[in-house]
Amino acid sequence: MGSINRDDVRHVARLARLALPEEQIATITGQLEPILDYVSHLQSIDTTGVPPTTRAVEVVNVTRADQVIPATLREGLLNQAPQREGDLLVVPRLLADQEAG
Repeated sequence: MGSINRDDVRHVARLARLALPEEQIATITGQLEPILDYVSHLQSIDTTGVPPTTRAVEVVNVTRADQVIPATLREGLLNQAPQREGDLLVVPRLLADQEAG
């Protein structure tokens, strides 16, 4: 991998909309060099036959099949409401009417 220079860091910072002070450009350039060298080293490793993965240990969700279960609580719950209109609950108005004028 080619070496990274100050102009590269400025360019990436601008693309990322980062305001980097000029005195940090040299520091960041020096920090990015070994990272890019390591990535270059990783790219040289033969991964033929190694399946792609997103984590080191495979995680499997334990799920169950959906089942339709008839609800028997509905009428009992509706009967406990202070006021009811058919299958609806009647609740107090929360907002007062706004009069025009």
